[in-house]
Amino acid sequence: MSLIVEDGTGTLASESYCSVAFADTYHTNRGNTAWDNLGTSDKEAVLRKATDYMVQVYRASWKGYKVLSTQALDFPRKELYLVGEIINNTTPISSTSVPSEVQNACALLSLKAITDDLLIDTEQQIVKETIGPISTEYQPFANKYKHYTAVEAMLKPYLKSSATKAIR
Repeated sequence: MSLIVEDGTGTLASESYCSVAFADTYHTNRGNTAWDNLGTSDKEAVLRKATDYMVQVYRASWKGYKVLSTQALDFPRKELYLVGEIINNTTPISSTSVPSEVQNACALLSLKAITDDLLIDTEQQIVKETIGPISTEYQPFANKYKHYTAVEAMLKPYLKSSATKAIR
């Protein structure tokens, strides 16, 4: 089945923030040759995985609000403004599109999804273990998700300021 890309209309069936053609250009421009070795259906599969990751990790952290309560993905968004470097300077983001940084992040995550599980099952991290008489201490605030620094940097302008701290 062909990949259904969010086109800015907030469809119920969207599966990806970017198209194969967008990802092809993104990876070609960056010399990511591993992308070239995939067929179209494999590219579509990793784009779905990348989008799934973004939805799971960032859904509660985006600035603004979904345009439609029924849309499958988190974009497009309304009341989304990027704060500039000048006091009170904000730039409204179109509520009928997916920002290029979000598409870039999806493309980058799709490359990682070729060889890596983006969403993994995790257990609490052990911080102390004593063998006799047995004692184990777990990290109470261990991260639930893998973190991708380049992706988080791309998305930072679109995330609530406390979100980047909470995601870490």
